[in-house]
Amino acid sequence: MNSFSFILSLIYVGAVTCFTAPAFVGSRHPSDNLMSRTSTTTTTSLSAKYEKVFVAGGSRGVGRAIVEKLIADGSEVVALVRSDEVAAELNEMDMVTAVIGDAFDYKTVEGAMDGCKAAITTLGGSTSDDGDKRVDYVGNNNVIEAAGILGVTRVVLVTSIGCGSSKEAAPPSVFEVLKDVLAAKERAENVLIKYYTNMNWTIIRPGGLKSEPATGTAILTEDVKTAIGSVHREDVADLVVKALTSPNTEKKVLSAIDPDISSGAYTEAGTNVDAFALA
Repeated sequence: MNSFSFILSLIYVGAVTCFTAPAFVGSRHPSDNLMSRTSTTTTTSLSAKYEKVFVAGGSRGVGRAIVEKLIADGSEVVALVRSDEVAAELNEMDMVTAVIGDAFDYKTVEGAMDGCKAAITTLGGSTSDDGDKRVDYVGNNNVIEAAGILGVTRVVLVTSIGCGSSKEAAPPSVFEVLKDVLAAKERAENVLIKYYTNMNWTIIRPGGLKSEPATGTAILTEDVKTAIGSVHREDVADLVVKALTSPNTEKKVLSAIDPDISSGAYTEAGTNVDAFALA
């Protein structure tokens, strides 16, 4: 994979759902009062299966594959989407309720999530989105905050290699192109890590995403400073759903790559990373 292709695959990390950034709805910013409190949610042990899971970013890409895998495992899914057409498609699926709404609107997120036992967010925008109105931060922050308010104790946040400590793994040319997107995703990560200490969270950072059938060879790894490479979206979704119910993933930050996919970036670093044991 050449550097340009790798950059493009990372730009649409997550659900590949580009939310346009409207003015904020309502009188409060999504992070209002966040800095002054820590979530009062208490951690609960992971169960074999969550009966009802909220998914933000389920329109397509990784998010859509997560929806399909969750219902295959017997979980009911509530998916927040913006498109009437996508909502109609999802509502045709057994055990899926699609809610039409905007992740920039906190109240919409909270209303859709109410009644769910776990939340997964794969929200991601593009490099052309406007500064402080990136869904990578605002939308993901709304999901995190709503989970804390509603007592949803299990949250999986899907971001990207290049965030936080994994900056060292990203090729400089890739990081330079994506730095604003990665900074927004990292802000959401930091909110989850710092202010929701009583919540059972997991952060998963995929490498360059490819839209091809699952290989079954993708891994999660704690070697976030060195792991880099490509991974198929279906494999990421499989790892996310497995991580959701794995007791080993509580308060873990993990990178997702496929060691069997050849790419220039992967050869440069991450060749000898250790796979994280989900079971």
